[in-house]
Amino acid sequence: MVTFRIERRSGVAAYQQIVRQTEQALRLGQLAPGDKLPSAAEVVAATAINPNTVLKAYRELEREGLVEARQGVGTFVRRSLVQPGAAADSPLHAGLHAWMAAARDADLGREDVAALVSAALDTYFPSGSEARVPGTGVAHDSRSQG
Repeated sequence: MVTFRIERRSGVAAYQQIVRQTEQALRLGQLAPGDKLPSAAEVVAATAINPNTVLKAYRELEREGLVEARQGVGTFVRRSLVQPGAAADSPLHAGLHAWMAAARDADLGREDVAALVSAALDTYFPSGSEARVPGTGVAHDSRSQG
């Protein structure tokens, strides 16, 4: 079961944080089709947010086709977002954890790591469809698999 964490100072609405955390859990394989999300009452008890905020997040996830509400039973995951390379047991996941440990061992702070990751994301996964492969000058269509 997923546990939601609400960061009140983030500037991101609480319902959006729940949506993003659910999507992340779906991408990492922490939630799978058929899994039950915590009830609104459970989320409220854990986070001290308004029940309507939880329901708004769950409605958004339902609109996206990720979950379905079953009257009197709860809200359940309908589909996964796991990509093979992003699963929690993938070599890429293990490599990222090793990189994070190396960054921590180099005394980089959270903001330093976030800046490095953000710069790499901008290089390899820009807003548009093409990314530049560093050192090659070659454009790579990020929508393709190759």
